[in-house]
Amino acid sequence: MLAGLGHSPAHRRRGPVTWAALRNCDLTVQVSTKLNRSHLVHGRQALILPCLARTEKDHQRKGIQSTSVEDSMSMVHLSIGMKRPASPHLLSEPAIVAGMARAALPASSTPWEWYVEDYDRIRDTMAQVLDGFEDFNRRVRLPLGFRIKQPARELVFLTASGAAEFSAARLPDVVPAPGTLALGTMRSHDQWNTTIYSDNDRYRGIKNLRTLVFMNRGDMRERGIADLGPVDITSTARDGSTRSLSGYLAIPYDIPRGCAAGYMPEMNVLCSLADHSTQSDQPIMKHVKVTITPAT
Repeated sequence: MLAGLGHSPAHRRRGPVTWAALRNCDLTVQVSTKLNRSHLVHGRQALILPCLARTEKDHQRKGIQSTSVEDSMSMVHLSIGMKRPASPHLLSEPAIVAGMARAALPASSTPWEWYVEDYDRIRDTMAQVLDGFEDFNRRVRLPLGFRIKQPARELVFLTASGAAEFSAARLPDVVPAPGTLALGTMRSHDQWNTTIYSDNDRYRGIKNLRTLVFMNRGDMRERGIADLGPVDITSTARDGSTRSLSGYLAIPYDIPRGCAAGYMPEMNVLCSLADHSTQSDQPIMKHVKVTITPAT
């Protein structure tokens, strides 16, 4: 089951590899609230299952239902849709998953349909098996919900000493070679993951612009780049391959010499499959080696 794959950073960066793998699948199923580019890349057979959005009223047998959501502060609270569904034929995500489960496992003893009738039953079951979700239905209805357990926040350390234990790892030399910069990608204020709500970034005083690169004024002067001047950005991967972006605008910013920054997912194209951490295998989107020159 896939959802919103076309908007994920890894998908944009590893597009050809990911696309080939998806097209090799016998069947891909996407549960979606709206059409998006990811629907164009699929298996030999494909299903697009439209579902209710979280902003829409979810009518089930036991009445209007609410889903449980976690915010960026690890607080869990209820979300209740207020809008009329776009179609009377739309199913909720729980109903779709339960229906697929019943169709795939018709003899299953799990009461799939019973769960869909009342989402409180799902939360009651979660409360029995998930540490930190005890008394789920009562706590999630508190004015601010409740915070998920965080051992470090609560000073609970499962170590031999019972205290936090730190270790120091050797760090590689990250100073960029002469003439190159270390580029890191980031999100703007008006952005949720790779969903972009506007071209504004109140964090950094930017309005109506995303095709930019933040640079230290000294690095700009050294390269003959004017404020808001158009530039070409070229990355060199570990495997020696290069990737480029052109026509970006250079913005002077309070950033260390030797560093640059810009927005993802637009800049994900600069990161190669070869550019990943040797320890975690994560893409090194915070340390892409680039050269930046005035646009030709």
